Amino acid sequence: MENFKIVNRNTGATYFLNEKEKETFFKRNYFYKDGEYKYDIQYLTQEKARRKDKMLDVLAHLCIIGASMLATIIYIQTYC
Repeated sequence: MENFKIVNRNTGATYFLNEKEKETFFKRNYFYKDGEYKYDIQYLTQEKARRKDKMLDVLAHLCIIGASMLATIIYIQTYC
């Protein structure tokens, strides 16, 4: 299920809604009025996936650094 964060630009009110709630919300409230957008929409499901991808990237980099340090230590112990 997809999750959304909707912020009213005028009042600053924040709503956390799923797909069905978002559809009914915009049936009752106009998204676009008088040439301006009334709400900011953030796609939380996608942001959560990005955050997880960033954490996995950091983990991969740390593993590479750790493996290179281990290889250096083994080389020093073996040949020095």
